Amino acid sequence: MRLPNLLATRRGRLTAFFLLYATEGIPLGFVGTAVATQLRRQDVGPAEIGALVGSFYLPWAFKWAFGPVIDVFASDRLGRRRGWILLTQVLMACTLLSTVVLRLPEQLQLFTIILLVHNTFGAMQDVAIDALACNTLQEDERGLANGTMFAGAYIGIMLGGSGVLFLTSNGVDFQWTFLFVVGCILLVTLFVVLPMKEPAQPARPSASDTRLSARVMSAGREMRSFVEVAFRSFLGSRGAFCGLFFALLPAGAMCLGLALQTNLAVELGMKDEQVAWLNAFSAVISASFCILGGALSDRFGRRAALFTYIALMGLPVLFLASVLQQYGWIFPVSANDRPPVPDALITAYWIAVLVYSMFNGLMYGTRSAAFMDVTNPAVAGTQFTAYMALMNVAIAYSATWQGVAIEAFGYPRTMLFDVLLGVVCLAFIPLMAKRPTGTRSFVDAAATLRARGVAYGLSLVCFAWLPYRIWQDSFGPLQPIAETFFTLVFVVAALFLLATAATIGGSARMLVRCGVVVAPLLLFMYARHYVEPIGRGFGVDTAHGTFASVIEIVLRAIPPAAGIVLLLLALQPWRELEPNAAPEPVAA
Repeated sequence: MRLPNLLATRRGRLTAFFLLYATEGIPLGFVGTAVATQLRRQDVGPAEIGALVGSFYLPWAFKWAFGPVIDVFASDRLGRRRGWILLTQVLMACTLLSTVVLRLPEQLQLFTIILLVHNTFGAMQDVAIDALACNTLQEDERGLANGTMFAGAYIGIMLGGSGVLFLTSNGVDFQWTFLFVVGCILLVTLFVVLPMKEPAQPARPSASDTRLSARVMSAGREMRSFVEVAFRSFLGSRGAFCGLFFALLPAGAMCLGLALQTNLAVELGMKDEQVAWLNAFSAVISASFCILGGALSDRFGRRAALFTYIALMGLPVLFLASVLQQYGWIFPVSANDRPPVPDALITAYWIAVLVYSMFNGLMYGTRSAAFMDVTNPAVAGTQFTAYMALMNVAIAYSATWQGVAIEAFGYPRTMLFDVLLGVVCLAFIPLMAKRPTGTRSFVDAAATLRARGVAYGLSLVCFAWLPYRIWQDSFGPLQPIAETFFTLVFVVAALFLLATAATIGGSARMLVRCGVVVAPLLLFMYARHYVEPIGRGFGVDTAHGTFASVIEIVLRAIPPAAGIVLLLLALQPWRELEPNAAPEPVAA
């Protein structure tokens, strides 16, 4: 029997993208709900679970880097987008299959690394799916298709989370549920991707330009162009610049959408089936209110609606925190030695999670539209993708710091701080005004001041690393949270240096070259926590002796070196960002 090409009809296209996005949600639900639940039952601490969930989102923060690669290295025989989707889905299945033989929680670190690789393929698939959607969806079906795609992601999260927990609650060994997750992905590969035929595309370059070296150079040029355009767009207007901070900050309280929710469910004695039902109800509510939130924002104003939704997200969190405090449920407890759980506490937990899902859905359906309002239409794909990537950075570091804070300060205080941090972004929403109709330039006179201000700020934090590293023990329980903050700054500083090289490379050649050298070293700083276990794997003692001393010197030297480069960049005139320094990009 020949399977239909779903891209050939309107209904088929909607079905295809619904199912393709479901394959993106399945791993997220599997790790965020099912894996986190099982690890907590095995007494893995909230800090380790938070680090696992946080690392899982990191590849999505850099998915913009895959765009030029997917555009340039494509197969006409397999399909320029279909080939990548097919490849990444197979690799996603293979990486998950390799974890079946791992022993948890003993091999949690290796498990985390494999999942990181797995989700890198997932992020690459997302880029290919979005590119396929741009090339195949008709203009009059894009709105419905986008809503359908996000609904598919929620269903995928429900399958990967609730589906697996339903299996374990019915006696299936957790390790074998990995096959269920793999099977769900491969079913889409078999019945959707394989029969798929992309629409005809323009002819590719001549054979003389299809050599590997030529394609690598082409990808490099596209990446440089991407970085330069995105950098100018981010700093060019007040709205776009504030959108950058809005994307990097948590959009409201986030704890009831991350590992903290799962940790509490296990500690409160909820069975796998109960957690599965809660996850399923939450997904359906979020999907429904996502659509409602967008519709209400169209009617009552984007920024006013978004401000309201984010403010409301903290209410169920504060409610649950007060109930936890009332019943003395402060710090994590062992799943094997828990005190009696009051029924009122379980009821409060269910109410808080479901109400949170409602407000989170309202926010999620409006936030993306708010970013579209401040995006330069000439480079919409570039700038909007970067905003979406930065939002995943916020999810990653939020999951990480919350896991650490739960163990150090307990649930109520962590939740209170989460609410306080979540409302900081409200200060930027009024400033994210849409450019007036008819405005031609998206770069104003203050762009150079913004660039210098960002360079100054990043340099100061990089310089602060050295005294922190020397006296880090005095931070006590705040030390892991400070480490998470510095990691975020190092990643942002590295991206800033790389973007600077693409933007002002001609006027400060030696300085930007230094930045290009320092940027990868700043990214290496993220791996500082893994130096010791990696060294043990190779039989090297990285905690003592000469090798440990060398590593410590390197870790202390890299951020101050970056601080010097950033400070010198802050002193540059940045004429390349002046309104008339370069022509506005033309939309494709």
